[in-house]
Amino acid sequence: MFRNLLALIPSERPVRPAVDGSIFMAMACSAHVDALAIGYEPTHVPIGAVGIPATPMVFEDERIRAVERAEIAISVFETEARNAGLLYHCRTISAIPAEALTIASAAARLHDLTIALQPDLELSTFDNDLSRELLFQSGGPVLFIPYTFRGSFAPRRIGICWDGSRLASRAFRDAMPLIEKAEALTIITIENSGTIHEEASPERLVQHLARVGLPARIVRFPARHSEIQPTILSVAADQRLDLLVMGGYGHSRLQERILGGVTRDMLQCMAVPTIMSH
Repeated sequence: MFRNLLALIPSERPVRPAVDGSIFMAMACSAHVDALAIGYEPTHVPIGAVGIPATPMVFEDERIRAVERAEIAISVFETEARNAGLLYHCRTISAIPAEALTIASAAARLHDLTIALQPDLELSTFDNDLSRELLFQSGGPVLFIPYTFRGSFAPRRIGICWDGSRLASRAFRDAMPLIEKAEALTIITIENSGTIHEEASPERLVQHLARVGLPARIVRFPARHSEIQPTILSVAADQRLDLLVMGGYGHSRLQERILGGVTRDMLQCMAVPTIMSH
């Protein structure tokens, strides 16, 4: 079971979905939560109204405001965690975005699971960049909480997105602490796919789960790429899934992180909390 969680509490976006998702996940796992909120300092040199570079006092004012934003965000989590009787630790820092990513990624590598708010790809905020980059740099699973998330969260009905790939397998194994406790499992896979090797077929996965007392059913859908993400969400709604598990596809090109099409679409239109692994 996940015993140590890292919750990234956004300072530039609404905090409630990330806070509630973290609290409910911690309660479901009886886990300790380290909550981290980062206030972002400016990366450029401020210029005064008359074109004169700003003084060190201006930089200090920006740092203080960044810390204040982080403290306001973390206070929401701390209140809810205390009321829920959780074991938790809160930390706030201020940093420029590059340093923030380094700090958050390093912290994530020491935790069983990182919880982050779904990035809003239509907005340009450092919170968006941080949660998306963690998929590539944390070295472990990331639970993305939809920014539309409201209410309670208990991962009883889980959907496993399966294409037989290394990344699908990584996500499956990373999520096993939750899969083992699930009340219902659904394998979501492409119909008549020639890319899935027989040794890693959905049927073999069902057999594998059955050996450890975990019955699962298979739901197949057509292989048309444009329909993959909406079909996954349709299956999630039909099966009343609480959680999706899927590989996080993408690659690095000259230090630029490029999301795969389905991963990008899922992050953009996420309706169910989703664990991704890269």
